[in-house]
Amino acid sequence: MQDIFIKLQKYNLWDKQCPVIQTGFDRNFYLQRIEQYLGNKLIKVFIGQRRVGKSFLLKQTMSLLLKSGVSGKNIFYLNKEIVDFDDIRTYLDLKKVIDIYKREIQPQGKIYFFFDEIQEIEGWQKIVNSLAQDPIDDNEIFISGSNSKLLSGELATYLTGRYIDFEIFPFSYGEYLEFFEAENTKKQFLKYLKTGGLPELFSLETEESKRYYLQSLKDSIILKDIVGRHNVQEEAFLGRILDYIADNIGNIFSVSSLVKFFKSKNYKISFETISNYLKFLQETFLIHEVSRFDIKGKKILESGKKYYMNDLSFRNFVFSTFDTGIGGHLENIVFLELKRRGYKVYIGKIKNLEIDFIVEKGKEKKYFQIAYSVAEKKVAKREFGNLQKIGDNFEKVVLTLDDVVDQEYEGIKHQEIWKFLVTTPNA
Repeated sequence: MQDIFIKLQKYNLWDKQCPVIQTGFDRNFYLQRIEQYLGNKLIKVFIGQRRVGKSFLLKQTMSLLLKSGVSGKNIFYLNKEIVDFDDIRTYLDLKKVIDIYKREIQPQGKIYFFFDEIQEIEGWQKIVNSLAQDPIDDNEIFISGSNSKLLSGELATYLTGRYIDFEIFPFSYGEYLEFFEAENTKKQFLKYLKTGGLPELFSLETEESKRYYLQSLKDSIILKDIVGRHNVQEEAFLGRILDYIADNIGNIFSVSSLVKFFKSKNYKISFETISNYLKFLQETFLIHEVSRFDIKGKKILESGKKYYMNDLSFRNFVFSTFDTGIGGHLENIVFLELKRRGYKVYIGKIKNLEIDFIVEKGKEKKYFQIAYSVAEKKVAKREFGNLQKIGDNFEKVVLTLDDVVDQEYEGIKHQEIWKFLVTTPNA
């Protein structure tokens, strides 16, 4: 492993007097939260879809440590996606490299370990657990990964109560405005709605280059994180399920209805297969599943769910050209923002009426209706009327693309979506 260690030096700061890291655009929303957990034994876990910026956040965290006085010699960084490190296949290989690092660099005091896309190392939990629980050396560990089941499920088993996870999303609308130093207007919001929030898209100028990049990313996620990991036999059908979801954003459907739909298209696919494929897509963060909550009965319903894309750029540039309507896209954007702010999100049901989102965080609860416009009286009656059927006193909000000054309608707030998206969380 000596040759691996030599390659590793190129990506670390061990022999640099004034280390400089290419950190990209600062994701301050996440950095402020991460900073609150620095200096303790908790393992920091960054999870999220590939190419949403997890690697840059690791580097930004490294930069915070350097600015606080930590020596570059005390930071160990490994990105398993770099081909130079393909020979680090198991946790034992990684241990050998770490042992060489300690012997050759001789860091003094606490060591900060950063492992990017750690799920690519077989048995990674063992080395992470060993470092975290080392009774002699003082270590602090940061890891990233692109599979929710691999990280959350296995961490829960091996590292119960000893980690904190940060789900990293594509650029929010607020980050998009900050990145381009743009004014918050409806026109800018509609541009963001079409572009999406994957950082690398911002440097691509043509529709063709964006489509090529997203197609390659989608293929990489499906092949590497789903087909390869789960030995999926029906790769093409997996893509068709994703296409169906992209075409039905904001619609309630079930696995049974999917089976029926694909049977009508002469696909012989079982309930179990479709259920598994939906689960695999969620594990890679390509899609999010949202359950329905019966407000009257105060229970989560098993039948019928909604699915949202992790980034609308896939829907806009890669999948079917069928026009789902802007309403579903607006729902998708608001859903992602609510998740980013740390809310548990449900679809609401009260009798035969639908509430777009019920969100909870601790004792806080809010209700949201999302609409293109409520300028027509019958639409306004439906969107505001559904919320009025709820009997509690928690905040209720209708978000639209109407040009309105923030106002209330019989106690229900009406706000422009593009303004809501940049409000301070919890404000």
